[in-house]
Amino acid sequence: MSGLPEEELQSRGNSQPWLEQMRELKETAAQVSAARGNILQAVREVLGDHGVQEEKREEILQLTQAAIKKVLENYRQMPDWALEAIGAAIDKERTSKSYGGQGKKTWWLPPFGFSSANPPETILQPRIAPGDCWPFQGSRGHVVIRLPEQIWPTAFTIWHISAAVSPSGEVSSAPKEFAVSGVDEATAETLLGTFTYDVHKEIAQTFHVQKELPRTFRYIKFQVQSNWGNPEYTCVYRVQVHGKTASPNDHPWFH
Repeated sequence: MSGLPEEELQSRGNSQPWLEQMRELKETAAQVSAARGNILQAVREVLGDHGVQEEKREEILQLTQAAIKKVLENYRQMPDWALEAIGAAIDKERTSKSYGGQGKKTWWLPPFGFSSANPPETILQPRIAPGDCWPFQGSRGHVVIRLPEQIWPTAFTIWHISAAVSPSGEVSSAPKEFAVSGVDEATAETLLGTFTYDVHKEIAQTFHVQKELPRTFRYIKFQVQSNWGNPEYTCVYRVQVHGKTASPNDHPWFH
């Protein structure tokens, strides 16, 4: 993915975890690329077994190959900049208070939960398990994430556990309608899109920026406008911010 030596990337202030994330993205993309031939061969065999005509078979194979190429291109552009391990942090002055407050009891009991409210930094961790979420009171709240560096955001991925693994058997505390904005130091906001998280779909859902970006951002605001019916609290498990560095020309894999 990257044409730059690691020493040069490190000299630009990038942490080792950031380099490891880039290396993992490169290795995974290489594995998928290497498997492309096997996937196409499997599709060819399935089509043959079902008696699909040769002309139609080749058309389907071409579409399959184009889809694989698109997946690889998208994957190369999806590093997660909202990870605490690479320097992301929460702007607590511009973030809603956690539900329950420090030291107060919450609604879940061990082994599934915790005895006091999780901090908003919880959404910057890769772990997804029942109870590992950040709760805020009611159905409306927001969090401002400080990214490790200036980013051209391209997409966002929101995570929540499924009803199948929820101790209560339901996920009414999941975010539903939400907006994402880029925020600058002077607190001016640029709306990047409004979206809906659907609890009936995958637990990780990716939403692409809905407008052409005027510039890069160091701060991203995730604002929940409704949840799936819980009147007491909303729980956010993970927010990922995908995009390009402030100088995308420095990183050829984004081209």
